[in-house]
Amino acid sequence: MSPTTRERGGKARAKGGGVRGAMTPARITVLVLVVLALIFIFENTRTTEIRLLIPEVSMPLWMALLGTGIIGGLCGAYFMRRRQ
Repeated sequence: MSPTTRERGGKARAKGGGVRGAMTPARITVLVLVVLALIFIFENTRTTEIRLLIPEVSMPLWMALLGTGIIGGLCGAYFMRRRQ
């Protein structure tokens, strides 16, 4: 038996990578950015007026920021999936 397994794209990965293999610098960077974004979102709790095309809605700023972040993340995931 071979000590490596083949993945999609022809990359080899050693067996038993465990948690260390999963924590790449890119994933750590993304995790830090997500934590900072969540701190920023939940620090902004005041109510604000937001215009949604025609109606004007009053809502907490953190809800608007969180909704925008989720929509952006879904769009990014959709386009990355289409690229592959």
